[in-house]
Amino acid sequence: MTATSSRIAAFADRWPKLVALLLGAVSATGFAPLNFWPLTLLAFAGWMALVAQSPRGRHAFGTGWAFGVGHFALGLNWIATAFTYQAAMPAWLGWVAVVLLSLYLAVYPALAAWAAWLLRPKADSHFAAPSYLLAFAGLWALTEWFRSWIFTGFAWNPLGVVAVPHVAAPARWIGTYGMSAIVCLLAAVLILAWFRRRVAASALSASLLVLWGAAFLTQAGAATDAVVRSKGMKRIPITVVQPNVGQQDKWEGSKADANFAKLARLTAPKDDRPRLILWPEAAIPDYLETGYPSYYYDRAPAAARGRLTNLMNPGDLMLLGALKLEFDKAGDAVGARNAVMTVHADGTLGPRYDKAHLVPYGEYLPMRPILSAIGLSRLAPGDIDFWPGPGPHTLDLGAFGKAGLQICYEIIFSGQVVDRAHRPDFIFNPSNDAWFGAWGPPQHLAQARLRAIEEGLPVVRATPTGISAVIDADGRILASIPMHRPGRIDTTLPPPHAPTLFARFGNILPVGFALLLLAAAIAFRRRGR
Repeated sequence: MTATSSRIAAFADRWPKLVALLLGAVSATGFAPLNFWPLTLLAFAGWMALVAQSPRGRHAFGTGWAFGVGHFALGLNWIATAFTYQAAMPAWLGWVAVVLLSLYLAVYPALAAWAAWLLRPKADSHFAAPSYLLAFAGLWALTEWFRSWIFTGFAWNPLGVVAVPHVAAPARWIGTYGMSAIVCLLAAVLILAWFRRRVAASALSASLLVLWGAAFLTQAGAATDAVVRSKGMKRIPITVVQPNVGQQDKWEGSKADANFAKLARLTAPKDDRPRLILWPEAAIPDYLETGYPSYYYDRAPAAARGRLTNLMNPGDLMLLGALKLEFDKAGDAVGARNAVMTVHADGTLGPRYDKAHLVPYGEYLPMRPILSAIGLSRLAPGDIDFWPGPGPHTLDLGAFGKAGLQICYEIIFSGQVVDRAHRPDFIFNPSNDAWFGAWGPPQHLAQARLRAIEEGLPVVRATPTGISAVIDADGRILASIPMHRPGRIDTTLPPPHAPTLFARFGNILPVGFALLLLAAAIAFRRRGR
């Protein structure tokens, strides 16, 4: 060991939680937009070794918690930017929100670290023991899955997303959380190599290479089959519109006409082919449905729909984000729906999708009576909450195929984005990333790409300020519009693959993979006694 290595080791022994905090922050640089994924592997390797050397379980928990705070605080820094668009709250509160959220989310890495510490062997070289490393990977995957549904879930930035697009092919079998375990195993290879456990390092590397190679070949075969099947199928023209309307202008009443003009200019047909027009989340402030009390309308529904049909060819169909109100018997609005409306070229409305996975404190205020009583109602804008829809739903668009809908942040929930009984031809993900800062939109896009790989379905994203994109069923970006630029994408829908293994069975596969790793870890540990 060199003198420098000795000093680093001594510092880590004296200040393990500070080192873990710094390693956590470094690990988050592997996410978009930085994409420094080799640093993520190095940071995880260092943290796993640090946890294993903890003298007691509570120290391992604290080291895991400190790592998680650094990991989430840097990776979720865009949330602070989101608060700057809430005029009723001070901007500095955004950073308080980032820290508080990180303090909670860090519990999951802490639990993984504590449980892995309990399963480590007692030998001096336990941090390079296969049993410990396998247990760590399985436990990280399990706790990440827990994070996706406990308290309605917050699945942003799963570790497996750093593999996009490099080695994400196994996601078609073991999903996002299984990919997170694989990233941990890649970090384990570094530990084994560093401590010259050549046989173990070679065996683990070979196993991962075989898994990736088999998944890649299967993915390539599925892509070939999709191309062959699509040759006799009708290609569906689409127009994706990104108007570059910032969050500061979106709900400004005096700018509503100018905002619509941007959408209109980018939507005008270039030829007479029927096409599917895709607009962003909450694209217009108008209510398109009839039946509301008259004072809710700034523009009559027929006139609002007429503005849309004026932009369409006779055979066109439009999907756009709009709002729907819910009323009580007295005629008062008591709730709202964040919806995607279908508008035909003759002005009639087709099927609608209501967002199911709502954003706490953004679209509704949990425990509203209590929080309102202590003056915290301003955390969520408006006087009424959004109401959730029933969940993943496939819309039959006739000649334009079958669309699965996921509005904005719904797309981040692995295994929860498709109605498996009625598989769509593609997923439409209208979103409003305009208040996500510089880091949020590319992270959101990366997670949408992972959904495409998992489900074997193309994903189309339309956002006000970017990043709008057309993603094929292998997670590749075929066309995109950069952030903060107006534009349109005129192309055809990529073909879907046959249902992947993950598309058939969902998160039972990554959970099973994680449990298999734990079983292998226990078997190695017992054999080593």
